[in-house]
Amino acid sequence: MSVPEAFEVLTMGRCGVDIYPHQIGVGLEDVETFGKYLGGSPTNVAVAASRFGRRSAVITRTGADPFGRFIHRALRGFGVDDRYVSEVPELPTPVTFCEIFPPDDFPLYFYRFPSAPDLKIRAEELDADAIRSADVFWVTGTGLCAEPSRTATLAALEIRGRRGITVLDLDYRPMFWTDPHLARELLSAALAQVTVAVGNLDECRIAVGESDPVAAAKALREAGVDFAVVKQGPAGVLGTQSHESVVVPPVHVEVVNGLGAGDAFGGALCHGLLSGWGTAEILGFANAAGAIVASRLACADAMPTTAEVLELLA
Repeated sequence: MSVPEAFEVLTMGRCGVDIYPHQIGVGLEDVETFGKYLGGSPTNVAVAASRFGRRSAVITRTGADPFGRFIHRALRGFGVDDRYVSEVPELPTPVTFCEIFPPDDFPLYFYRFPSAPDLKIRAEELDADAIRSADVFWVTGTGLCAEPSRTATLAALEIRGRRGITVLDLDYRPMFWTDPHLARELLSAALAQVTVAVGNLDECRIAVGESDPVAAAKALREAGVDFAVVKQGPAGVLGTQSHESVVVPPVHVEVVNGLGAGDAFGGALCHGLLSGWGTAEILGFANAAGAIVASRLACADAMPTTAEVLELLA
């Protein structure tokens, strides 16, 4: 299968339904009502990129159930191409619950057992032409945590061959892994095949053994990436390329739910890279996009437009 026009942003990996409480500051046992939203980090990144006017698509899987149908409908509603979203009939579409304790405590409860459809992506199902031709190709560390997704993710990176902008979101979630040493081994293999790496300090510690931001960025560059992006929480974000190293402070907002901020950051990072901006401009725009989503309840539904980001920056 081939595409008539290359996607500007093509992501691959986790997808599901987020079930978020309408009551803030209480445990799930006391929550009375919930909202249903599109979720999954690389899926949200595709949505965020679409909000910035980029032609985007996601490679993922759902169950053959009503939540799977909801995902297709939601993707189309957000302007994200769903041609690479197919069903795994033997598994349910995963759901994720969270608790909301602002400003910085948002426990997640993943229902992805015995496995999740997005971990059943197979290498032989990949559209090589689409992967090669996309301006940005985005994969995640979670895609490496189990087979056959692990082999498919590495195969996709081999197909890609470091063309254009190839991004690895380190996205380390310990509940998906049985062995952090295996995670480091696989992340190391992926880092050698990408041009951009994005992660927080804990994820950098797993991937390259460094949790100091400067040392982590240096280690990511030495692992093979051209542009290392290290998120430092309240200390802002560090971006390091061959010609410069920049720290951009966070944009302060009243936090409602911080869970989607990183995905908004990712979509905005893609937009900035495609726009050819400088490092500081890219990271400032991405920080502002993340801050906007942190000030809202949902993730995909909360992704801002370019005008909203510029208004906040102004």
